[in-house]
Amino acid sequence: MADTISGGRILIADDHPLIREGLGLAARAVVPGVAVDTAGSIGEARDVLSRHGKYRLILLDFVLPDARGFSGFLQLQHEAGRTPIALISSNENPALVESARALGAAGFLYKTRPFDDLARDIRRIVDGQVCFPAMDGSAGGTGDLRERIATLSGAQLRVLIALSDGRLNKQIAADLDVSEATVKAHLTAIFRKLDVGNRAQALLAVQPLLGDVAAARAS
Repeated sequence: MADTISGGRILIADDHPLIREGLGLAARAVVPGVAVDTAGSIGEARDVLSRHGKYRLILLDFVLPDARGFSGFLQLQHEAGRTPIALISSNENPALVESARALGAAGFLYKTRPFDDLARDIRRIVDGQVCFPAMDGSAGGTGDLRERIATLSGAQLRVLIALSDGRLNKQIAADLDVSEATVKAHLTAIFRKLDVGNRAQALLAVQPLLGDVAAARAS
């Protein structure tokens, strides 16, 4: 394997300080001179991204206080552009792994893995490879859904995530500081891009990605 290019920045988003510390140690062990930034929520991660911009890798906990399903991943993916994002979790559900792969994640790392294995996987992703556990199964229609969600603008994605939380148009407008007319316009565009006719159908369509994944709460 060629030597890993030194330096740059890695962002670790996890709400457990000890996990952040351990992943930071693993990253520094295999990427010489790397600067490690940390966040405990999607909101904090977005703030850090806006300050520093370019990252070599984002390590993202699948379950964070302000994320639901893959909603946090989709937000960071939209804002981070081509920066690779690897999900981390103690949940070993094959459906989560395959959905992450279909959505364009660079990897899915188990928190339960030994330190040396995590460090090796981090190096592989920084070197431009993908890193997923070997398993059977598939993500079903998730790949097609990923393509449709990728067509949404940042504003439309935020409205969709708010919609998945059960908020009404008036609440969404207040939260996003836009008019209700703007929310309705975004919803019309979302329905068209997802090929659905109403709010209920949109929620059903994105349930595999934005819905609660109860089993993952153990991560």
